[in-house]
Amino acid sequence: MLRVLGQGSRLCDGISRRDVLQAGALSAVGLGLPEIVAAAQTPSGSAKAVILVNLIGGPSHIDMFDMKPKAPAEIRGEFEPIDSSLPGLQVCEHLPLTAQTMHRSTLIRTHTHLYNTHSPYNVLTGYSGPVIVDNVAKPTDQPSIGAVMQHAGLRSRDVPSYVWMPSHPGHSQSKHRAGPYGGFLGKNYDPLFTSYQARFEGETAGRNAHVNPPVPLADPTLSALDQLPDIALDRLNRRRSLLDQFDEQAARRESVLALDNFKGYQQQAFDLLTSGKTRTAFDLSKEPAHHRERYGRNLFGSCMLTARRLVEAGVKFVGVTTESTLDGGIGAGQWDTHSNNFRLLKNFNLPTLDRNYSALIEDLDERGLLDSTLVVLMGEMGRTPKVKKGNGGRDHWTQCGFILLSGGGVKRGSVYGESDKQAAWPISGPVSSADHVATIYQLLGIDPHLTLQDASGRPVGAALHGQPVWDVIA
Repeated sequence: MLRVLGQGSRLCDGISRRDVLQAGALSAVGLGLPEIVAAAQTPSGSAKAVILVNLIGGPSHIDMFDMKPKAPAEIRGEFEPIDSSLPGLQVCEHLPLTAQTMHRSTLIRTHTHLYNTHSPYNVLTGYSGPVIVDNVAKPTDQPSIGAVMQHAGLRSRDVPSYVWMPSHPGHSQSKHRAGPYGGFLGKNYDPLFTSYQARFEGETAGRNAHVNPPVPLADPTLSALDQLPDIALDRLNRRRSLLDQFDEQAARRESVLALDNFKGYQQQAFDLLTSGKTRTAFDLSKEPAHHRERYGRNLFGSCMLTARRLVEAGVKFVGVTTESTLDGGIGAGQWDTHSNNFRLLKNFNLPTLDRNYSALIEDLDERGLLDSTLVVLMGEMGRTPKVKKGNGGRDHWTQCGFILLSGGGVKRGSVYGESDKQAAWPISGPVSSADHVATIYQLLGIDPHLTLQDASGRPVGAALHGQPVWDVIA
């Protein structure tokens, strides 16, 4: 039996119920379905695909991309700045490989909002606050960028349109944190989530996300794909016929809306059965050994390498959350450094990110894909400028953080916005989460002011009240 991960994401080009109704009306003037589909307007921007890396927990901006070496010791912290490939820009000494990619990127130093909670909801929808107490996914939520892309017509062929790795945000705490879902657009716009089975080298007892985290070794997988045998065309045709027959029976019992969602699941099953491209994209054994080493053979390196392969295959939006599980609890990867900030960053988070992120940017550029692929690196917030006494941690700080953008029509070698002497507040060029999302839509060729209808029928802007940051767009 085929098991499809996720909750009803639309995997290939499809036609919504509204499209069908419009097609029925247009057929009266002599346009058949093929002509209608061919004439459909598809957004066309400089970015054809998006890879978004969510450093969940809130990365310390002042210890990475907005260092203040002249600030007092309790502000500047333990790390030293180094020169980057962008003249005049310095970054953390523990990001030497990333430093050599900065001439390809635009760094925003002034991401600011009021959403002080751990989920990528603001990162993916533009919601900028205030805090939502219950931040788990709900059907009334604002839809994510990946969902709106599909709604606007940016869908893939033969592969999923929207994939999230290594699993849903919050999986290490048995939660579905808000952010990457279809929200009020419906579950058919949810991403296809991968799964993984991590192994660890060495003893893991007494180790966790905050104390000497063990490295999770795993590849993101769609287990259903691994179990699929090669299927002859006539068998596939028979399967399609069975699905069609099942539709007839189900139509007698289900409402139109329920049937639409149900057909989405059926379509996923058939598309996964027929898509060799999807299986190939997830098969990292096809990568040369030196590419595996370049990204790192841990879970997060494997996710970043898979992201590149998925974009090559035609996937439109790929999300990666730096999260893992360990013995039923939170494992390595998260950035919520309330304690041991410098030890955690130095020994795991920064070197791991430095390796896989720089490999992704360089790999995309070498393959001619960076100009058409927007890569976004960010967390949901920054960290407090002042280091806590005793445990060396930094707490949540939503007033100032960073967004690193590369490719997809973004200016190369640019820095936008400036923070004060303590990296506490923007003093020029503040960028809200809504502005960040509006900028992505603009790069994709989607109107940031596109009006959607929420579950109650009220008009809602796709990027809420955000405006594109024109100064970061080439």
